Amino acid sequence: MAQSAEDLAAEFEADHFAEDRPFPPSWNIPPTSDVPIVLERLVDGELRRRLHIAHWGLVPRWAKDESVGVRSFNARSETAAEKPTFRSALKARRCAVPAEGYFEWLKGTGAAKQPFYVHPADGSLLAFAGLYEWWRDPGKEEGAPDAWLLSTSILTMAAPAPDHEVPVLAELGRLHDRLPLALGRDSLAEWLNPSEHDGAGLLEAVRAGGHEQASHWVLDRADPAVGNVRNNSPALLRESGSLF
Repeated sequence: MAQSAEDLAAEFEADHFAEDRPFPPSWNIPPTSDVPIVLERLVDGELRRRLHIAHWGLVPRWAKDESVGVRSFNARSETAAEKPTFRSALKARRCAVPAEGYFEWLKGTGAAKQPFYVHPADGSLLAFAGLYEWWRDPGKEEGAPDAWLLSTSILTMAAPAPDHEVPVLAELGRLHDRLPLALGRDSLAEWLNPSEHDGAGLLEAVRAGGHEQASHWVLDRADPAVGNVRNNSPALLRESGSLF
């Protein structure tokens, strides 16, 4: 994510960047890192859309410590409404996770793997369907500036069939068996609205259009150096043709 917080707020029509810390550009963001999220909350009876920075790995309110987030950076859309970690957030704490693209690894012969950078063909921003939670750290004093942790998870869905008639969807199906679930701009407002409590219904509607959203993506070979999180530059997004 190379865009500034100000540009993201403008892109998603958020009226506020609700942080007092900078969000530096990054081209290699692993789970458990900080990521931008867009959410809506009622403030003095008015619905306000805001940009926050969240820990990528959802920590539910009932967790004893934040290590739970290591296992919950993604949420399967098929079961999120039933899982204790995600079902409460699905009802009223839904968010969008902006991204310029994402990395996925193709398994080769033996231990060989090739990373690919998946992104919209037209250079537009992705808005992944996400969930968020505020978690109170019981080890922190009341009123401590770091007493509360904001965390998020990205919803995923089954990838298309590897023999799909749409070439890019077939490539995505051969690349991995899961896809991050992308929101269309027409469904973004409804997804974010905390007054809409039928999270399972909203999720079903978003998932129904997930493959259509993915049909506008392209796959480019990325630099294997992306496998080391200490490597972080635009060079990781090296383009060199399609998947197969």
